[in-house]
Amino acid sequence: MSTELGILGLYGLFTILTIFVQASVAALQVGLTPLLFPRDDLTLTGVAARLDRAQLNAIVALALVAPAILLLAHKGLSTSTTLLAAQIFLIARVIYVPAYALGIPGVRTAVWTAGILATAWLYIAGL
Repeated sequence: MSTELGILGLYGLFTILTIFVQASVAALQVGLTPLLFPRDDLTLTGVAARLDRAQLNAIVALALVAPAILLLAHKGLSTSTTLLAAQIFLIARVIYVPAYALGIPGVRTAVWTAGILATAWLYIAGL
């Protein structure tokens, strides 16, 4: 297994943690009962709302990075630059969630940009 696949696995676990934290904060804000039913009219605010958006963004990022890393693994293209790109992606995404949840716009934008550029590099290296 390439190290990049290991990083993908770690990011998958981090995404699950992000979803769990978001659900927990939402439950603290609105109580558990509203979360047991359809949430069409449920409105989250503050940190709970930002965590909701961050966890959705985490899932999108996972959907984008996974094919790139799987492509690299399929072709056996693990290099020092692909490893660095995968590491940058993981670090950026781990910083992104709390930066978004805490409303730190400059940091959030910078690490999002680093993560998406790292993802693009993984695709370029795999093609």
